[in-house]
Amino acid sequence: MTLPAADRATDIAMLAATRDDDRVLFSAVLRPHRSLTPKGIRLVIGLVALAGLIAAIPFIVFGFWPVAGFYGLDIALLWWAFRINMKDAESYETITLSQYHLAIEKVPHRGLPQHWHFNPVWTSLHKDVTDDQTLKQLALVSKGETVTIADCLNSDDKTDFGKALQSALATAKRGPLFDHQ
Repeated sequence: MTLPAADRATDIAMLAATRDDDRVLFSAVLRPHRSLTPKGIRLVIGLVALAGLIAAIPFIVFGFWPVAGFYGLDIALLWWAFRINMKDAESYETITLSQYHLAIEKVPHRGLPQHWHFNPVWTSLHKDVTDDQTLKQLALVSKGETVTIADCLNSDDKTDFGKALQSALATAKRGPLFDHQ
């Protein structure tokens, strides 16, 4: 049975990744930063609900009870916004570099994951820098194919990540180290 070209390339890449001398040089899982934990979100929503209830009491007492419903609507919209924010936090990106193989996987919070496999020897890291030397974007380029990476990181973290990945790529390009004992 003959496999399609895409499956053969994946199988060849996986075979290269399972070699005995193919040690992992760099591995990272990148996730979007969220400043609030689920417990913190519940606390914020609870405090806003309490403030809304206190603010709605005078309207209810004076007979303007429909106004109180809008305070409830604000709380529902806040809950909905935090829910979407936490769903976005489920996305992640993995980058694994070994001596013979570079694998990138992007998993969005909805939709299908995307995978790329490159040979580290033919892969370079491109940095898009603004005029004030702030790192704007990182991209891996191999044989004309470009994959942006680390979009979820801030500029300083992206710079540190880029330096670490660049160093690991340089190590992979030097070739394997053999133990002659």
